[in-house]
Amino acid sequence: MFRAAAAQHTPAGRRLHSYMDRGELVPDDLTNELVDERIAKPDAAAGFLLDGYPRSVDQAKMLDEALAARGVSLDKAIKFMITGREIVSRLSGRRVCPVDGSVYHIVTNPPKVPGRCDIDGTPLVQREDDQEETVLHRLEVYGERTKPLYDLYAEKGILSSVDAIGSTEEVFERLLKVLGLDGDEAPGGAQ
Repeated sequence: MFRAAAAQHTPAGRRLHSYMDRGELVPDDLTNELVDERIAKPDAAAGFLLDGYPRSVDQAKMLDEALAARGVSLDKAIKFMITGREIVSRLSGRRVCPVDGSVYHIVTNPPKVPGRCDIDGTPLVQREDDQEETVLHRLEVYGERTKPLYDLYAEKGILSSVDAIGSTEEVFERLLKVLGLDGDEAPGGAQ
């Protein structure tokens, strides 16, 4: 959602892009504005999944207000359990095709020709926000702001944890189990 908004080159998109380029978390007011606009769209009326939001108690309060205005509330909050070292490895190994947006990983999903997009042969790039120093900074800030959020959702009785170490398929299966779904019921028909 953020990357799409940043690519639109609107005033909000340019403001968003500047924070993302520096590897900083986007301020609550801008984040809340973008999330509120997104959950107001018709395709979110039947339900939605937010990834990486809310990240603070203030954002959670805004989300609760926005949802209450629509007559709904959160069903569940998921905490993916993973080490900082694993996060750094996953993000710093990511490479992207600047032309078509294809995403690769140098270890878990390498391109057929090293450093080149499988689709059009364009040289792959590492986004600035995926560089190790930037990832470490983001993790530090995220940890400081997020602990109280976990406590809030635990108090509300909607926080569940999912072990995020393993293959994408293994983690996805664990997530479905926590959500009480099987592969056929996965959001968007995902398997």
